[in-house]
Amino acid sequence: QQRQGEIRLIARTWRAATRRGAADHYINYMLGTGFKEYRETGGNLGVVALPRLADDRAEFLFISFWKSIDAVRRFAGDEYGRAAFYPDDDAYLIDRDLHVDH
Repeated sequence: QQRQGEIRLIARTWRAATRRGAADHYINYMLGTGFKEYRETGGNLGVVALPRLADDRAEFLFISFWKSIDAVRRFAGDEYGRAAFYPDDDAYLIDRDLHVDH
């Protein structure tokens, strides 16, 4: 049961990695692709990207916030447990999860 003033949401998490030197370019790319699509989807409450530099890699944890699982479906479709990819991802990513967690 939800208490008065309590906010419930869905957090969708996904991990990926780029070469360290490509990290800034990748985030700019995500601003125009994934982040843009998140924001244009009804029920999205925002997204954060948490980078971690390790040796020659930049590892990212992406967390998007959603009002409901129905909102997640509007973004990702019926197979919302699968990661969403964009046309130029292969130019940046050296590692990626194929699935997301909610």
